[in-house]
Amino acid sequence: MTDHLHALLPVPDANAVTPQQRSRVLRHFRLGVLVLLGLLLLAAAAALVLRVVQAHALEDATAHQNQLYVVTVQAKSDTGDHPVRLPGTLQGSLEAPIYARSAGYVTRWTHDIGTRVKKGAVLAEIATPEIDQQLAQALAARPQIQSTVALATSSFGRWQNLRRQDAVSQQELDERQSTLTQAQANLAAADANVRRLRELQSFQRVLAPFAGTITRRNINVGDLIDAGNGGVAKALFTLAQTETLKVSVYVPQTYAQQIRVGQPVTLTQAELAGQVFEGSVARTAGAIDPVTRTLQIDIVLANADARLLAGSFVSVALPGLASRALTVPTNCLLLRAEGPRIAVVGADRRVKLHAVTLGADFGQTIEVLGGIAVTDRLVLNPPDSLADGDLVVVAPGAKKPAG
Repeated sequence: MTDHLHALLPVPDANAVTPQQRSRVLRHFRLGVLVLLGLLLLAAAAALVLRVVQAHALEDATAHQNQLYVVTVQAKSDTGDHPVRLPGTLQGSLEAPIYARSAGYVTRWTHDIGTRVKKGAVLAEIATPEIDQQLAQALAARPQIQSTVALATSSFGRWQNLRRQDAVSQQELDERQSTLTQAQANLAAADANVRRLRELQSFQRVLAPFAGTITRRNINVGDLIDAGNGGVAKALFTLAQTETLKVSVYVPQTYAQQIRVGQPVTLTQAELAGQVFEGSVARTAGAIDPVTRTLQIDIVLANADARLLAGSFVSVALPGLASRALTVPTNCLLLRAEGPRIAVVGADRRVKLHAVTLGADFGQTIEVLGGIAVTDRLVLNPPDSLADGDLVVVAPGAKKPAG
């Protein structure tokens, strides 16, 4: 730039800005700073309010999500008649294991399983050499004892004559009488032993105690047999009368008062689908078992056609038994280690787990004999984690269980 041009440029005058102008500029600057600070404060307040609102919203959402929603039902009073089904095992009307009375070796057996035998039929024969030898010894010893009795009798007779003549004392006569009595007692004991051994020898032939069917054979020729059913002895045969069968079932106490002798019942077997067998109550125990709280009853049924086999598992239906217990859906139950529980919702929406006593199972519903009331609100499908005191929200529209 040339000196000429530089000289033409205006030179600012320091006295040209007045104090009023400087004051106005300073006032505007302060106002701008205040506005900027206000805007910053408003932004900070807005951010704080937004954060608080979001925190409350998150808390509400979390609380909402943590709420346990449940559906409740009410128990139904069971006033109808339901057939009570109980399990049982068929047995022969007479059924007994047959043991040997004498120890020895099996020489032969005459009937196998499935054979029908008459009363008194020979089932097996046993060789008893020890008993044979004992009997021979007892028979050989008897004449010796008998001769002692004869001598004591003759001696006592002579001493009686001598006593009449006062040739011997009464003490000596009493001694001879005592000797005779002892000899007679020894002879009686020998005779009893002979009879005992003969009786044991007769048990060499194992006989059927009643007419029936052999359902089990546990012996073979040559087996060593122990007498009786103690120790290591085993049954030789099992004999059963299968023309008439019986089954023992255990009726819960709630139905026990309604059981009567002669009451008709029906039986079914899973392997015989569609077939129903008729029976009747033959006898009852007449007392409740304090351990199981059940009443034992015996049911008999005809089986002349042998369609049913002894030992089979059957289901016994006792019709026409009414119960005053409550019924609830089975999915109300909580099966815990301490026993079955049902969750009940109180007026304060708090859960209380009630210990219950269960009765008959009807499939989708089950009897509850105690622990809840008909007015209680029961949690349907309770989660396994549900515990006493949990706060729940009851879903609207809960209905009583159908049926």
